[in-house]
Amino acid sequence: MIDYTDLLPIAHQAVDIAQGIMRTMQPGVLTAKGDRDMASEVDFAIEEKVRAFLAEQTPAIGFLGEENGNSGAAGGLMWALDPVDGTVNFVHGSPLCAVSLGLLTENRSVLGVIDLPFLGERYSAAEGSGAHANGKPIAASSTNQVDEAVVALGDYAVGDGAGEKNQIRFALTERLASNAQRIRMHGSAAIDLAWLAAGRVDAVVMLANKPWDTAAGVAIARETGAMVVDQNGSPHTLESKATIAANADLLPAILALIDEN
Repeated sequence: MIDYTDLLPIAHQAVDIAQGIMRTMQPGVLTAKGDRDMASEVDFAIEEKVRAFLAEQTPAIGFLGEENGNSGAAGGLMWALDPVDGTVNFVHGSPLCAVSLGLLTENRSVLGVIDLPFLGERYSAAEGSGAHANGKPIAASSTNQVDEAVVALGDYAVGDGAGEKNQIRFALTERLASNAQRIRMHGSAAIDLAWLAAGRVDAVVMLANKPWDTAAGVAIARETGAMVVDQNGSPHTLESKATIAANADLLPAILALIDEN
């Protein structure tokens, strides 16, 4: 059995590099990635530096970055990095953006470090070792009623098929608005999952799943007692189509609202 806690110091060092760049470098030239999607110079700079650092420190572990894909060892363990999760927020000067570094094995998340550079918050966890925010233990909320729950909702779709995808999201938003205490859309999957882990929101609903967005947050959320699943209720993996999370008492009601689509 691997003790993933042994890799946390290296993950923290990698995220130190990333958050230093994010705090000191301007977004610079924006590169279009499709319909209303973009990457900044900071995205590329962070990914290049972190990829090189981890290749040196952990050569037996592969790497997946949002901007430039896979490199390094194939199979087994794999780092997954979103250099700037919430690029649109970052470009517009919003503090709601994050560095997200996760570790995957056999399609599941086992370690995560999320840093919010402009809010001074860092969340971390390794499988079996609990989760922490700025070094202090955290736990998911115990809210068990939808009408008492704050639900973080993932961004609406852009790109190919956005219109059809958003019809589903609009209908779900309407149901959540009619049943939940409040809906929040932060524009960052990493923040949604980190704040679920800290009890700031009670549920997360993202009808999408990109490993660089979710790898770290899934590992952190699970270590706080939250359940993270696909839309059909099966355990969340790298291949899941959606990312749904809440405590075990609240999750069935959240899934029932989603299933009405």
